[in-house]
Amino acid sequence: MDQNQHELFCSYRNTTDRMIIVQCRSASDFYLERVVFPFELLSFECPQESTVQIWSQGIRGAELKEAIPALTLAMAEPSPPRRPEWLPLKVSRLVGVRDNASSVCLEQG
Repeated sequence: MDQNQHELFCSYRNTTDRMIIVQCRSASDFYLERVVFPFELLSFECPQESTVQIWSQGIRGAELKEAIPALTLAMAEPSPPRRPEWLPLKVSRLVGVRDNASSVCLEQG
């Protein structure tokens, strides 16, 4: 995948009682195809402009059930928790060691 292209972290849950096929395609030659079992959650990365197709087995063979823009399936990536300002950042010196436990003095730096 091109490094200049923005990737999305997406997920799709199969809420049916049947196995489905998830295909993800983009104009930049990206292609992903996965079998997703009933009630299974699929997580994947793809280019922002991708389209996700959901296929199921019908009476006449494979049927396209829906086509979804990847932006619709994008998940918010968790941001790291904020570090409290009062929490020291680096070890100043080792104070004591006893058995498997140790104490340290920390200072902001």
